[in-house]
Amino acid sequence: QVQLVESGGGLVQAGGSLRLSCAASGSIFSINAMGWYRQAPGKQRELVATIRTGGSTNYADSVKGRFTISRDSAKNTVYLQMNSLKSEDTAVYYCKLVGLMNNYWGQGTQVTVSS
Repeated sequence: QVQLVESGGGLVQAGGSLRLSCAASGSIFSINAMGWYRQAPGKQRELVATIRTGGSTNYADSVKGRFTISRDSAKNTVYLQMNSLKSEDTAVYYCKLVGLMNNYWGQGTQVTVSS
């Protein structure tokens, strides 16, 4: 079983920055991609950013130029640097690991941006 532990969420003023981390552990045989999703109350979960084994990345249009996803392959850890935060970025952020046979999700970490 794979476990994902997220950290780095919190309360920040609009225009500020946060860095999220997600460390994966357990029976990991292959990681095809890791990424970040977010979900605001009453809304569906949406993609924020992903990074694949080959290094390619993709971002939601709403965060392009502000967020950067990266990973430390040796640690099976993915990061999300969030700059120029807006109140609309407020959500629970979830880490996702795309494995060989299954997808895994973290518990989520709350990000609140005050205006």
